[in-house]
Amino acid sequence: MSIKKEFLKGLVEKNPVMVLGIGLCPALAVTTSVSNALWMMIATTFVLTCSNVLVSLVKDYIPSHIRIPVFITIIAAFVTVVEITLKAYQPEVYTSLGIFIPLIVVNCIILGRAEEFASRNGVFISIIDALGMGIGFGLTLTILAFFRETLGANKLFGYTLIPGFKPAGMMAIAPGAFITLGLMLWAMNRIMVSRKHKK
Repeated sequence: MSIKKEFLKGLVEKNPVMVLGIGLCPALAVTTSVSNALWMMIATTFVLTCSNVLVSLVKDYIPSHIRIPVFITIIAAFVTVVEITLKAYQPEVYTSLGIFIPLIVVNCIILGRAEEFASRNGVFISIIDALGMGIGFGLTLTILAFFRETLGANKLFGYTLIPGFKPAGMMAIAPGAFITLGLMLWAMNRIMVSRKHKK
């Protein structure tokens, strides 16, 4: 099993948002700023990595008929750690991300990797899988947020980019998120088709 291949699949071939079409709710909701996107990437990657490690360690001791509830409990424990930590040390981020922090528990990316990968593989390769999927998810959010924040608010990390430029307010609300994501999906589809033709 190639470490490089397992890591890179989350960025391109099995990118959670762009290819698998999961994790769309936070992708559309929290990408009003690049800062939000980066914090969501950190939180999701942390939970994904820790969950994969623990699931991989205990997989042989969990009866098959209760594995999903056990996986959800493991994920919920790590999400609680993230939630408490952000609330204590980054209250502004905690407020900004809002309900989408506890909703990491039901994020299909995390449960899907626990079920599909970590429960069938060793600890080290499960970490690589989690990092690849988490970073792939986060990069998608960051690119989406970049276009929404720059075009919708004329700002980046709170700093005004072009004085006097009138931002397109629609980009900062739901329609802007859908349009931007649609264009990103189109571009990703073109890249995947091009790669298949080259092969």
